[in-house]
Amino acid sequence: MSAPLIRARQLTRVYRLGGGDVHALRGVDCDIAEGEYVAVMGASGSGKSTFMNMLGALDTPSGGELTIAGQSLLNRSPDDLARFRNEMVGFVFQQFNLLPRTTALDNVALPLLYRGMPASERRERAAACLEMVGLGDRMDHHPSQLSGGQQQRVAIARALANEPRILLADEPTGALDTRTSDDVMDIFDQLNASGITLILVTHEADVGARAKRRIIFRDGLIVEDSK
Repeated sequence: MSAPLIRARQLTRVYRLGGGDVHALRGVDCDIAEGEYVAVMGASGSGKSTFMNMLGALDTPSGGELTIAGQSLLNRSPDDLARFRNEMVGFVFQQFNLLPRTTALDNVALPLLYRGMPASERRERAAACLEMVGLGDRMDHHPSQLSGGQQQRVAIARALANEPRILLADEPTGALDTRTSDDVMDIFDQLNASGITLILVTHEADVGARAKRRIIFRDGLIVEDSK
């Protein structure tokens, strides 16, 4: 049996604040296999976003073990973690986080700049990603010229630019209406079907129902894990 892509054992995260310690994760055990489609759910403050930040190397554990693709994320330098993120993980956020004065094509190509990819290759790869999400005819548009759903598609294309093994989406439909949300979720379904490991943080039951596995957090612990 192959090793899981993601392996967490007794994972903890404690934030030191002025009024005392906040235990965001209290000893989480979790395996996620390559190619899974997982919805991470729970109330505000349950630990679900902290867990996602750990998986994306945006935050570091206080204790326990976290291994992704055979690499431990403990005791890594900031440069090592940045390199890991760039090579392994794509991020999609609720608020799109696009550069407003930059075209869709250049927004998508930006992560490739950090890899040192030549300009012609960056543009070719970015164009292919925009085609993949149905925006081949909007490449030269700026975010202000795009609808919310189209902006989120640009954000998804940007997340795919580095060909990540893991796609992390944090409330990706939170700023969208129901019909547009369905369109975006259709894209996620297709991406997972192509083999990408997709981990989706959401508080919306209908969005979570699209995943093939649900992990529910409460008070920093996993209280339900169902397929």
